Amino acid sequence: MKKSISLFIMLIFIVGIIGCTSKEDSERSLAKVKFPEDPKQEELRDPSVVLDKSKWGTLGAHDPSIYKDKDTFYVFSTDVRVGGPATPGIQIRKSKDLINWEFVGQALKGIPDEAKSWSRAQGIWAPEITKVGDEYYLYYCASTFGKNRSYIGLLKSKEIEGPWEDQGLVLKTNQGDDRNALDPNIVSDENGDMWMSYGSFWNGIYLVKLDKNTGKPIYPNDKGKNIAKRAASVSGAVEGPYIIYNEEQGKYYLFVSYDSLSSNYNVRVGRADNIEGPYLDSDGNNMTEVTKAEPNEVGNKVLGGYKFGDAEGWSAPGHNSVLKDDGNYYIIHHARTEKKTDWFYLNVRKILWSKDGWPMISSERYAGEKEQKIEKEAIVGKWQLIVQDKNINTMISSVEYDLSSNGKLKNEKTSGKWKLEGDDDITVEIPNSNGESVEYTGKVMPSWDWENNKQTLIITALDKKGVSLIGKLIR
Repeated sequence: MKKSISLFIMLIFIVGIIGCTSKEDSERSLAKVKFPEDPKQEELRDPSVVLDKSKWGTLGAHDPSIYKDKDTFYVFSTDVRVGGPATPGIQIRKSKDLINWEFVGQALKGIPDEAKSWSRAQGIWAPEITKVGDEYYLYYCASTFGKNRSYIGLLKSKEIEGPWEDQGLVLKTNQGDDRNALDPNIVSDENGDMWMSYGSFWNGIYLVKLDKNTGKPIYPNDKGKNIAKRAASVSGAVEGPYIIYNEEQGKYYLFVSYDSLSSNYNVRVGRADNIEGPYLDSDGNNMTEVTKAEPNEVGNKVLGGYKFGDAEGWSAPGHNSVLKDDGNYYIIHHARTEKKTDWFYLNVRKILWSKDGWPMISSERYAGEKEQKIEKEAIVGKWQLIVQDKNINTMISSVEYDLSSNGKLKNEKTSGKWKLEGDDDITVEIPNSNGESVEYTGKVMPSWDWENNKQTLIITALDKKGVSLIGKLIR
């Protein structure tokens, strides 16, 4: 009996030592990681700044378009504001670090006459900023909600902060047309030719080739080729196109926003070998598919509404632009706060790339983090993970899991496994609602936990069907 008791006490002692050693190993590994510093975040929903434009920062930026001019990042955005009617004229913000943003003012004093006369708009929506030669091109659109009597126009300037000279009509649509002249995006292909993608609801997204000198379609009556659309059963809800060419992958990537901007916006991606498409998701679905696949199954879902633990979540993230800077990619979008969705903010997030060349979005806003080697022991601990289900586009809450040093992943209800390879490549296997094991492959990276105001590690990954997994270490 005494021998049994002694063995039991010794076992407890050994388990305790192993537990302490595992925790100490994890802490030592985390200490080697170069985390971003505290970004000194804005207070969300601060009523004292609503009437003071100089204090807006990221507050009120909707449908952001980004451009880097020398050492300064500029964002141009829609005429809409928190807490009152907007002043027409295209909002402008700037930053030196993609973290701290300053409200500059507005590009115009109102809506250009021709655009207002055609559309009866009350403001300018979804501007797009780029540079051609030594001139800045600022595209804008004017319309009214739910109508497709819409107008895309062009402004030009020698300076990014203006003054701007209106160049008039680029493209317009009328009620009864099968498309909508909204949400312009300018992209250059691998040969240097200039294109514009555009579209919102109706028959989806179109792509038209432009004349660099005029900034307008080469053929005046050319309204372009359809490259993405959705079924009538979901009201054709796709808009906000943004195309990038990734030289390393040798492919074009089409980012679009699905569903309603006020409640369940979510960002989807397809890619193509040619700028005119076809754009396919990782499951082989064409982004124009409306018959062979369910509407929510098309497109890699890389970002949707989410909530980590008891912290306030972000609702309806979408209408993005993408920035490539010094070899790094960033997605810039707006998102709404969970508690009051009429408060919206500019979000900047780092894009990581999967082994097979798909974009994966960081689960936390950018704070200066960099990809680096992560030791396995640093990952051991309690994580909040979110599977961004393609069929749930409202806010999805996280589920807690323990990731142990033996490669197991578990909580009270289920179990799976994980492994780290190379510097930062991670694979996570989690059973789905049917009990089938699903493998997500991606990256682990140091980040800033904006919800809990501390340093952390994050995971971003994709499965074979283009469903994303995001998560963060919370212990």
